[in-house]
This record gives sequence, structure tokens and C-alpha cells, in this order.
Amino acid sequence: MRRLAASALFLALAACGQSAPLKPAAGQQLPVAPYGREGRETAPNLLKSGPQSAPERSVELRKRSEERLQDPFDLPPTDEE
Repeated sequence: MRRLAASALFLALAACGQSAPLKPAAGQQLPVAPYGREGRETAPNLLKSGPQSAPERSVELRKRSEERLQDPFDLPPTDEE
């Protein structure tokens, strides 16, 4: 019985999200336009991530086992502290 009540509570909390478009709070404005730009950015444009914040992977997957190259920075730990 408790599991049923807990799962019903969880579903009720999960379903109470709002899906309205974002807008500034009452009395607030969007940030000023950057120098050289004509108008202010809109909220959806400000939320988009640029290519530097989410870069594409450039890792080439290996097809078969290969010997690792010597790493000059793979040094053993020192005894000094």
C-alpha cells in the first residue's frame, strides 16, 4: 500500500511541471544587447548552447588492438612531499 501511495505521489510531482515559454520575471528585463548588435537576444536564443560548450567528438574508434605510444608525461610518483 505504501509503495502504491509513494509511486502515486512521485507521478503527481513529476507531472506538475510547466511547459510555458520562458520570459523574464515581473519587473525584470533581458540582458542588454552586446556591443555591435542591433537588438536584444530572446530567451530561447540565450538558452541555446554554442559549439564550444558542446563540441562534437573527434575521437576515432580503434578497430583492433594496437600498441600504445610512449607517453613522456607518464612519470612515476616521487617520494618528495
